[in-house]
Amino acid sequence: MNSPMYFSSSAKVWDAIEWVYGIPDAGYSGWEVVADGRYRLDNPDNRNDIREAIASTGLMITVHAPYGDLNLATLNHPIWEESIRQICVCITNAAEFTDRVTIHPGYLSPVGKLLPDKAWQLQKEALVRIGKVAVDCGVLACLENMIGIREFLCQRPEEIFGMTDGIEGIGITIDFGHANTVGRVKEFLPLLPHAKHLHIHDNHGISDEHLALGAGTIPWDIVGPAVQKDYSGVIVVEGKSIEEGRKSLAVYKRWFV
Repeated sequence: MNSPMYFSSSAKVWDAIEWVYGIPDAGYSGWEVVADGRYRLDNPDNRNDIREAIASTGLMITVHAPYGDLNLATLNHPIWEESIRQICVCITNAAEFTDRVTIHPGYLSPVGKLLPDKAWQLQKEALVRIGKVAVDCGVLACLENMIGIREFLCQRPEEIFGMTDGIEGIGITIDFGHANTVGRVKEFLPLLPHAKHLHIHDNHGISDEHLALGAGTIPWDIVGPAVQKDYSGVIVVEGKSIEEGRKSLAVYKRWFV
């Protein structure tokens, strides 16, 4: 299956938008907007900049919702409500550009560790509310598996599937870089037919380094053919720079095509 290739860089959320104009030249047909910093979609000026970039480049768009300082599993009710609100506002504005928005799950705060079942329930309740907004906007909000930090929810395949199953408007983003930090890359492969969005980048299995493909320890010779067989949606390469994007695309062409 030939998937559309998009590029994204969370390292550039405070950079001026000119860098985006290099994405097509690097060989990508789309851009995943990380909706933070200068790219928050609740700012009309930011949305205008994105519209102009799309008009000039012809890039297709997906969106990654903001996640800094937000927690969909917090027991602090005002913070929980604000986390839901910001993601819903992002989805509402993103609907102008795309039908896919990736969202992060929450994490166990020091208070949440005392009541982990309650934190899990709050995360589920948040997804139900977010899913309703997504359906109204014609968007699928895709929950992403997380990195190997003990407090984060949804690090394991069965966990993210259990969290999202049966919730209208909610899908799954598989991030193989994140999966590598918890030693579960191969465990996520059977989930590919259920994935609605895909992120790829590399690391050495310890931290979320966001390296170019081939610069870490992910077995792309195994992942690539599995993706090609079982997944047909957008694939987003996440990197720090356009140059890293070029390197990643060369590895992608070796193992995914």
